[in-house]
Amino acid sequence: SSRRRGRMSEVFEGYERQYCELSANLSRRCNSAASISDGEKKKQEISEMQASLDEADILIRKMDLEARSLQPTLKATFLAKLREYKSDLNKLKKEVKKLTISKSNLSSPHDDLLESGMAGPHEASANQRERLAMSTERLNQSTDRLRDTRRAALETEELGVSILEDLQQQRETLLHSHKKLYDVDSAIDKSKKVLASMTRRLSRNKWIVGSIITALVIAILLVLYYKLSR
Repeated sequence: SSRRRGRMSEVFEGYERQYCELSANLSRRCNSAASISDGEKKKQEISEMQASLDEADILIRKMDLEARSLQPTLKATFLAKLREYKSDLNKLKKEVKKLTISKSNLSSPHDDLLESGMAGPHEASANQRERLAMSTERLNQSTDRLRDTRRAALETEELGVSILEDLQQQRETLLHSHKKLYDVDSAIDKSKKVLASMTRRLSRNKWIVGSIITALVIAILLVLYYKLSR
C-alpha cells in the first residue's frame, strides 16, 4: 500500500514538473509577445500560447485526479499545491486575454490591403470583404465548437474525479468492514476453543463423580454385608 501511494505521488510530481516548465515558458512568452508589433506574428504567438494554456489545463486536471485518489494526509498537501497552480494558471489566462484584446485593436493585413486601394475596383473589394467576413465567421464557429468540446471533456473529467473519490471512500469502508469481520471471526474461534475445553472438563468431571458414587455404593454394600454376616 505504501509503495502504491509512493508511485501515485511520483505521478503527481511528474505532472507538477511539466506544469511548472509550461508555466514558466508561458510567462516568458507573455512578456515578449507584448512588444511584438507585427499583427500576423503576434496572432501566431497568441494562438500557440492558447494551445499551451489548454495543455496546462489538462495537467491541472490530471494532478487533481491523482491528488484526490491519495490518502487524506497526502491529499491535503497536494490539493494545497494544486490551488496555487490553479491561481497561477488563471493569472496566465488573464495575461493572454489582454494580449488577445490588444491584438484585435491592430489592423490586419487584409484591412491594410483594402484601405490602401490596391484591391482593385469597388466590387472586387466588396467581394473580398464578404469572403473575409465569411471566413472569420466560420473560424469563430469552429472555435466555439472546440470550446464546447473542451468544456464537455472537462466536465466528464470532473465527473470521473467525483466517481473515483466515491469509489475510494467505498473501498475504505469495505476494508474497515472486512477488518471488523476478521476480528469477529477471531473472537468466535476463541469462543469455540473455550467451549470445547469446558465440554472436555465437564465430561471428565462426570466420569470422576460417577466413579466416586460407584465406589461409595460398593463400600456401603461391603459394610452392610459384614454387619449382616456377623
